[in-house]
Amino acid sequence: MTSRFKSCLLAGLIPLILVGGGQATLAVAQVAPSVVEAASAGLTPAQQAIADRAGALGATDIDARPGPNGGLLLGGKLSGAQFALAFPAAWNGDGLVYAHGYSTPGTPVSVANNPVEKPGVLKLAYDQGFVAGHSAYDKAGLGVETGSVNTLRLRDLVAGLGGQRIYVAGDSMGGGIVVNLLETHPEAFAGGLARCGVVNSWRVLLDQLLDMRVAYAFLTRGTPYAYEGDTDVRRSVIAPEPPAGLTGEAAQFYVFGQMMKVAAPPLALWAAAQANPQGPEARIVRQVTTIGGFDYDAASLAYPLVTATLASEDLTATAGGWVYGNEDRDFSTPDMTPQEAAAINAGVQRVRAAPEALAYLDRWHTATGRVQTPLITFHNEIDSLVPYAQEEAFAQAVARTGSEANVAQYAVPAVKAPLPGSGVEGYTHCGFDMAQTSAAWSALRSWVETGARPAADAVR
Repeated sequence: MTSRFKSCLLAGLIPLILVGGGQATLAVAQVAPSVVEAASAGLTPAQQAIADRAGALGATDIDARPGPNGGLLLGGKLSGAQFALAFPAAWNGDGLVYAHGYSTPGTPVSVANNPVEKPGVLKLAYDQGFVAGHSAYDKAGLGVETGSVNTLRLRDLVAGLGGQRIYVAGDSMGGGIVVNLLETHPEAFAGGLARCGVVNSWRVLLDQLLDMRVAYAFLTRGTPYAYEGDTDVRRSVIAPEPPAGLTGEAAQFYVFGQMMKVAAPPLALWAAAQANPQGPEARIVRQVTTIGGFDYDAASLAYPLVTATLASEDLTATAGGWVYGNEDRDFSTPDMTPQEAAAINAGVQRVRAAPEALAYLDRWHTATGRVQTPLITFHNEIDSLVPYAQEEAFAQAVARTGSEANVAQYAVPAVKAPLPGSGVEGYTHCGFDMAQTSAAWSALRSWVETGARPAADAVR
């Protein structure tokens, strides 16, 4: 691999892991001010009353300032977690809280001070008269627990400020948070919208990602595409977290740099496979993606591996033990010879999961399927990080509980796009346009307000 080619790949690959309310966005956490300002001048008496009431309800470090189109931007902290809400000038009394997706461990934890600045579901709701906002989580990495707790806490604040019907939306990991919240707190929300979500099981998804990692380690040994150094799946290939003292944008760039480093080998492998579709590199790509349950595709190879190689310590710390076991897993694929199948199953790293860690993943979260509140989910038919199979398994869970009347699921076409800056095309994660997001949000609102379940083609 030439240094020029490698540099191009590294500069271009930033997995679409953390997604926003419109098109999939880069995994860039917006850095909030280190000191939150007191309520500022220029507010109407009604807006000042909202800020004062938020303080009485337990919000701290309150920052209240005029918002878009005569509205109010209200920020602060709830139990130490930053939040931001946008109140329209003519608030209709309803609200939408949003749960964001996964971010690589080490990514600074914060939320945008203006949650409706960019196109997406929050801005859609705001323009329709809803208070709209989001909460930071307590940590980066696997955050279903903290995301659920903090999003519910923000919902309660909105209710305390006068909110009536309060909806919840989320993408990717946030989509799973939506399902968890509706299953465990059905009374708290009028409806939910989950896009490209881990709606069925983090345990299953992590098995897929880590299966890919150990298979990749075995199949690339002795090649230029192998990861260097310690390849024990229970440890990250390199530490994603920035050094002590590095904060803000500098910390973000450091994390991105670590992501880029672990993206380079699989993308170089993909380039070699493209140059020789019948060669050994193409066979490795086919086998690794098949083992993981992903498509033969650049992004479907790189994005899962980037996630799996930078998460190990966070997964262990979050779940209270190691989360992945493969003692009985068959790693063969249809194109392997019997000898190759025997070799990979004899040589791949075998590890055992801690029972307490699996119990944690089941709680945070494996879906029960017991949904009592209107829920819309939609997902690309091919997704490079969270396979559509999550939707199929969730549908089965819902059917087992007889909750089908409360869930509407939509499959939308897969989207391919260049990996940012590289020119290498691959399937997107959360590859939606605003028309699809708007249709889903409108369908959910109508369902809640009229009681009429959305049509089968409501989201296309």
